[in-house]
Amino acid sequence: MRMVGAVSSRILIVDDEPQVLEMIAAVLRSGGYAELKMCNDAREVRKLLAFEEFDLLLLDLNMPNLSGKQILSLVREEHPDIPVIIISGLAEVALAVECMKQGVFDYLVKPVERSKLLATVCRALEIRELQRENTSLKRHLLMRQLQNPEAFRDIIFQDEKMLSLLLYIESIANSSQTVLITGETGTGKELVAKAIHQVSGRKGHLVCINVAGNDENLFADTLFGHLKGAFTGADHNRPGLIEQAEGGTLFLDEIGDLRPDSQVKLLRLLESREYYQLGSDTLHRSTARILVATNRDLEAAVDDGSFRKDLYYRLRTYHVHIPPLRERTTDIPLLVDHFVQQASEELGKVPPSVKPELIAILRRYPFPGNVRELRSMVFDAVSRHHSGPLSPESFLEFKGLSASHRRHPPDDCYASSIELPTIKEATDMLVQEAMKRAGGKQSIAARILGISPQALNHRLKRFKNKVSSRHCKLTADS
Repeated sequence: MRMVGAVSSRILIVDDEPQVLEMIAAVLRSGGYAELKMCNDAREVRKLLAFEEFDLLLLDLNMPNLSGKQILSLVREEHPDIPVIIISGLAEVALAVECMKQGVFDYLVKPVERSKLLATVCRALEIRELQRENTSLKRHLLMRQLQNPEAFRDIIFQDEKMLSLLLYIESIANSSQTVLITGETGTGKELVAKAIHQVSGRKGHLVCINVAGNDENLFADTLFGHLKGAFTGADHNRPGLIEQAEGGTLFLDEIGDLRPDSQVKLLRLLESREYYQLGSDTLHRSTARILVATNRDLEAAVDDGSFRKDLYYRLRTYHVHIPPLRERTTDIPLLVDHFVQQASEELGKVPPSVKPELIAILRRYPFPGNVRELRSMVFDAVSRHHSGPLSPESFLEFKGLSASHRRHPPDDCYASSIELPTIKEATDMLVQEAMKRAGGKQSIAARILGISPQALNHRLKRFKNKVSSRHCKLTADS
């Protein structure tokens, strides 16, 4: 059985017997661990740990010049974060207990079964990775500053929720674990996937695929590839996307629409990191990190049986949820400016300025299509713009959108009221609320109410006169 690929973790193996070193290394290589360093002189360990970074130490105890126990004490003192697995020919319970008290991850007795060694190494590295990620997450959340701002240059934001989200992304980017990216249509899930890949520093490519609508055979062929003659029409070898993403990142979009039979294949890949090409009996091992995205509610899909529960929990090792645009309206001015610049550059126009009332109205619009919808609206408006600032009139259907998406009160909003307001009182309340939301600007308030500025000005004067009359009456009475 041949496995292709390598796990990126660096492992130091220390044993004074060269044949034992080669045997352990051979087992690890068969499990996909390629970055191995072998040392048969215990005196060299300190120097190696000082000048190179290792994720795991496999250590023999009974060695000349410097014993394994002495090395263990040195490692615990100078490199406490490196997990240590003892592999010894001494099957002594007291010695094993003593080593475990010193923080050893596990104590294995020679000769070690291949499956047990690989399983122990895998667990130790997983815990090491989680410790690193927790440390990184704490550091990012405390600093509140992005360490890789260039990786997020395509994500335009100033909202605090978005900053917290990107700080979280930075803290998990170096992990090899799966990330589930959720959010409504148009929120920018693929941009987030690209940012995760860029921050990770992975040397391989980012490979993207939309899995919606793929049947079992098409999904398997696209993901795993095939050999010539695997099926009718397979007249040449074809590498799958998982192979193209080797050492990089594979992004599966619309994962919520993946068919049940294909869900089984993906689960198997995630659990074992191994796969077969169609028409092949050679087992391949993948080092690609897998990111998935969906706009569906996967928990609801699990409840109704359309999505596997075990796959769902395997996918959401880390969960990034992108808030809709209506929940981060402070980003709208930045996004509008960004899209105006983009559209003007593409169309060869001078970027127009943007009227404040346009931003105020946009911040009230719910944007069911999120950032993608805002981009389309701005590009359309700029394409038809001729002179002056970019105003609400530049948006072809803006008045219709403003009217049709105006937020209505719930049906029972007056249910607890003793009596309803009169039409005049309700009108006055609406006028005052519109002026409040418009920041005192009558032109904006008029658009919110769907009336002309002149009509609004008339109502405001009437309301002012009413208040003045009431004040004069109260003064006279007193």
